Amino acid sequence: MISIIEMPTDINSSFISGSSKAPPLIKSEFNSEATNKFSENGMNLEGMDRWINIENLNINDQKKAFQSIKSVIQNELINDKYCISIGGDHSITYPIISAYSPFFPKINIVHFDAHPDLYENFDDNPFSHASPFARIMENNLASSLTQIGIRTMNDHQKNQAMQYGVNVIAMDQQSRDLKLNFVDPVYISIDLDGLDPAFAPGVSHPEPGGLSTREVIDIISNIDGKVIGADIVEYNPDRDINNLTAITAAKLLKEVMGKILE
Repeated sequence: MISIIEMPTDINSSFISGSSKAPPLIKSEFNSEATNKFSENGMNLEGMDRWINIENLNINDQKKAFQSIKSVIQNELINDKYCISIGGDHSITYPIISAYSPFFPKINIVHFDAHPDLYENFDDNPFSHASPFARIMENNLASSLTQIGIRTMNDHQKNQAMQYGVNVIAMDQQSRDLKLNFVDPVYISIDLDGLDPAFAPGVSHPEPGGLSTREVIDIISNIDGKVIGADIVEYNPDRDINNLTAITAAKLLKEVMGKILE
């Protein structure tokens, strides 16, 4: 069983906020009559017998958002549900993995992004959306971190990646035939700015030269390992064009669900 959890928070965004508005728009496109609910691997996602939706996680105090997120994820895992979080900025991945770690102590993370998000401290905020993977790796919450689509690596983050043994697959090294093999469980984190702005214009930090929707789907499909959770983050509806990014996010949601259920 999958729990889809809506994350209406962007307290740790820099530059432009707006990702807190994302969940209902992604959900609307997921439920749109313009398409059906079959994933490309043939999983039928119609009905609620294989997934439930937790509408807009109640975060009354944004300063306590991390604890709220961690508690909700833990509760779902206790009840044998895998979690897919939609919306919010990328800082949410840290409390999510903090919740997953006791249940899956050897979890592997596959991270799609234009940015490594490995800053030790960004704008005097160690919990910035630019820092979640530094927090995850320094606290030994994941066995491995593979980053795909990276195209903004600076010296600081390069040093961080080396320190934490991150497998960085930069965009100029990217292959559509990439196949990732894991013995232990896999968590997928998708920052929508990992895609080229042609496919996902509705992000706060667009970076040309990125992945296509097809490339992301193929890489997910080719993962050899049990996928046990995911997040789809950094959609900013204020920057979108004709809901294109929401449509893309909904498609990726469907494909991740299919991968978890296969």
